[in-house]
Amino acid sequence: MKIKSQKDFFSGLMFLLVGGGFAWGATTYSVGSGARMGPGYFPLLLGIILAVIGAVIMFKATVVETEGGDKIGKWAWKQIVFIIGANLLFGVLLAGLPSFGIPAMGLIIAIYGLTFVASLAGSTFNFKEVFILATVLAAGSYIAFVWALALQFPVWPSFIAG
Repeated sequence: MKIKSQKDFFSGLMFLLVGGGFAWGATTYSVGSGARMGPGYFPLLLGIILAVIGAVIMFKATVVETEGGDKIGKWAWKQIVFIIGANLLFGVLLAGLPSFGIPAMGLIIAIYGLTFVASLAGSTFNFKEVFILATVLAAGSYIAFVWALALQFPVWPSFIAG
């Protein structure tokens, strides 16, 4: 077997492993039936579908010839660090770290932090555009999660909200 497209083969392998992992993890829940679905039904079905898609992509990568072999490039370390860091910052700002004395800053500030740090992963940074994006995301998140779904979590820092 010769891999004719490295990008497709390894992305298919990733889909296969993630889908298989989710499907295997979903078996610990009650699956139920199509008419009476349990909590494990949906993740099991999605995991199986993802694994099948991954297998098809892997098969295609070994059968269909691509120009130059479609080699995998270098790791994008800057982007990986900023995107993962933005998500970690979001969690810390949203809930705080009481064991380290960091208070919860709330949803709005967490979204601004997430947006600004994640935008540093790109090749260009425009403060005005990022600020507008963060404002739209914060307003949309407030409307969706606090107002429409009535989820209970801090929206503003405790020293502002009281």
